[in-house]
Amino acid sequence: MKLILTLLTALLLVPPAALQAADSPSPAHQYDDGAWLREKGTLIFADYFDRKLDGNGIKAIGNGWESATADRAPNVKQADLDGGILKIASDGKAAGHGVHIHHDAGFADGGTTLRFRFPGLNKGESFTIGHVDRELKNVHAGHLCYANLYPTSILLRDNKTGVSDLAIRARRQPYLDRKEPLPADLDALLKTKEKSVPWKADNGWHDLTLAFEGDEMRLSIDGKLVASHRSEGYAHPVKRWLSFSAANTVWIRDVKIYKVR
Repeated sequence: MKLILTLLTALLLVPPAALQAADSPSPAHQYDDGAWLREKGTLIFADYFDRKLDGNGIKAIGNGWESATADRAPNVKQADLDGGILKIASDGKAAGHGVHIHHDAGFADGGTTLRFRFPGLNKGESFTIGHVDRELKNVHAGHLCYANLYPTSILLRDNKTGVSDLAIRARRQPYLDRKEPLPADLDALLKTKEKSVPWKADNGWHDLTLAFEGDEMRLSIDGKLVASHRSEGYAHPVKRWLSFSAANTVWIRDVKIYKVR
């Protein structure tokens, strides 16, 4: 009895934070999503771009990739394969739309790892990676969520329940057309659907991991968590397409997609 009382007293003296920490994810889970994907996930796709480009059409990249803007500018090479690198060179003026390259994915929880580089060939180079589900009928073009890497910041955005929701889009567009401020309630809602953090781009190669777990999207660069955001749209059960886009130039290699759930 004395031993039981001693143990109970010890438990009561444990700080609540310590008890909470015991149930929290491991440090590897919190800060190394690449390791989490490799250990808990199944590799469902990998591409090292070790081949030649086959023409300049929508399927020219090969291995299941499609360039959704290739048919808009058939005489403009907006993607090339060179020494194991996917070199994207978007021409929004010719195509009427920034380049959009996608591949089947398909997971609820999981993510993507890759290497990327801004080669310094154009001013204001940026890179967008995210997911699309064209089977959604209440979301514009099926846009689910994106991580946007800009020269001085990174933006995470839940498009599904934010700017791409058709009802929200219809309400928002007249104000954009008139260049007027959004109503306070709509502005407040949309601000909860995105998160921006400062970041400084350079011209070196970097490892990128984009991970999804429940209603959270996380972006890591070189193994370090850079940005995370929670919003209900991130929990979409089928992230059907992995999507890349760029304002002008970005280089990508060693793409791997993992499914945890």
